[in-house]
Amino acid sequence: MRSMLAATVMIVGASGLAAAQTAPNAAPAVKPKPVAATPVRPALQTPAETAKAMTPAERQAIQSDLAWTGDYNGVINGEASDRMVTAIKAFQTNHGGKPTGVLNPQERAQLASAARKLQGNVGWKLLADPVTGARVGIPAKLAPQHSSDANGSRWASSTGTIQIVLARRKEAGVTTAKLADQEKKEPGRKVSYSAVKPDFFVLSGTQGLKKFYIRGAFKNAEVRILTILYDQATEGTMEPVVIAMSSAFDPFPSGALAGPPPRKKVEYSTGTIVSDDGAILADRESVEACQSIVIAGAGNADLAATDKAHDLALLRIYGARGLKPLALGSGAAKASVDLTGIADPQNQGGGAAVSVGKAGVTPVGSNGGLALSPAPGLGFSGAPARDADGRFAGIALLRPSVIAGATNGAATPQAALVDAETVRKFLVSNAIKPATDAPGDAKASVVRVICVRK
Repeated sequence: MRSMLAATVMIVGASGLAAAQTAPNAAPAVKPKPVAATPVRPALQTPAETAKAMTPAERQAIQSDLAWTGDYNGVINGEASDRMVTAIKAFQTNHGGKPTGVLNPQERAQLASAARKLQGNVGWKLLADPVTGARVGIPAKLAPQHSSDANGSRWASSTGTIQIVLARRKEAGVTTAKLADQEKKEPGRKVSYSAVKPDFFVLSGTQGLKKFYIRGAFKNAEVRILTILYDQATEGTMEPVVIAMSSAFDPFPSGALAGPPPRKKVEYSTGTIVSDDGAILADRESVEACQSIVIAGAGNADLAATDKAHDLALLRIYGARGLKPLALGSGAAKASVDLTGIADPQNQGGGAAVSVGKAGVTPVGSNGGLALSPAPGLGFSGAPARDADGRFAGIALLRPSVIAGATNGAATPQAALVDAETVRKFLVSNAIKPATDAPGDAKASVVRVICVRK
């Protein structure tokens, strides 16, 4: 290679020398006209660079959702990694998209919708166990039977195919290596994976006809261990659940509960007047488990009906006059909508003003779901949406992002739109005839809903 390079250099040098030794009477070469330089476009941002540009909370939410869809198998820690990019590509491929490694807004909404559906299917709940003091995520629908004693808590399916044990004990002079060895020696266990770190250990494998996953840690001679046992026949369902449970498990929590925050003692939302005799449409979750429901300026309200499938609620107030129902004609969601609501008092200096904000509408999933972006502010859950022509397009629902593991910061809320036709069917099923001829200003048809909990 060196001799070839040297020969090339010699040939180029000889050519240059010959050019320099041309006849002195030769006409000088014509100087070429300068050519305008074309600026070089910077290279497109790589998937890894795009991931690094996100906030840790955004990456963590994506990792959590990808774990639920079965595309990501790793620690949900909010760190940018090749594994995360590979998982994004897998999700895109599995859903008929181009595997770019970067989620566009529609794909992100589709991913979030798919994860929420899977979480709902298993009854995913994040809770603080009062016996052990640990935080854990539980698939409540898969393991509804719960019991506890002084040594910990247990959850199980009715047939015993799924068993979850959260145990605690005192043990002096302990190390994670010692704990791991103790768990490996349990009768019938065959360990296929082992990770022993200074502050925790993880084991997985088979135990008889079941698969097991164990994660444990200790602090000041206090040992806390999570054990998950499940029949191999349930592996397809349990794999993403186990990943989520591993990430959610915090044996010695010190901060606020990971995932959805506890329900507020006083929660504000928006209600839409749908009849002049006191019927008000609201977000079901915003009026759930209320000791009392108050409509600002009108007094107490009764919860008349709910639709759990679509998170709608119908409230009733009595004796109010001058109510102006919103027209719920034959409108439909388009690319963007106007949301009319009453923001949380903390977001408007204690005020109660009605305001209007815009949001884009993106179809998600195969079941006709609709996502709103950007999500409206607190207090807007239950706000009516109208299209550019002023026609009713649906009801906005605001939800916190559900992240399997502990968060490093507040996750961006997610918003969905219950379409107009679903709203109309709910009202008709509850003997409410939707108004079609009502004031054009939606501000006159919304009220503040106040839920007071114990």
